[in-house]
Amino acid sequence: MSGFKKFIMRGNLVELAVAVVVGATFSGLIQALVADLITPLIGAITGGKKPDFSSYVFTVNGAQFKYGDFINHVLSFLIVAAVVYWLVVLPMTRFLSLFDSKKEATEKQCPECLSDIPVEARRCAFCTVELSTVPATAKPPA
Repeated sequence: MSGFKKFIMRGNLVELAVAVVVGATFSGLIQALVADLITPLIGAITGGKKPDFSSYVFTVNGAQFKYGDFINHVLSFLIVAAVVYWLVVLPMTRFLSLFDSKKEATEKQCPECLSDIPVEARRCAFCTVELSTVPATAKPPA
């Protein structure tokens, strides 16, 4: 029982549980944004009608294939992916890049073996090439 208690109380597991809960809530938020704002906007642009392909079917030997429902799900996925990219990923990437550009470079790349080495190094620790005469290309810390 103590092993199970250790497993449950690990920091990674708690962080994962929090991430799942926040992710599920965020998913609901994005779906509401798409269903309540983006899809009606598309409907307004295309003539006031919400795009719906669910009635598209074809039949083979008595079996119905509802490919229109699949098209609805694909379009929904693409709309959600576009909204997440344009309203979440792109702004966060730009925001984080502001902090990355202000970091001072602490590593450079060895011109011979392309390993990351300290900026102050005069000789590569990996291939032992002398660096004092070679101009260094500074690389910001990861």
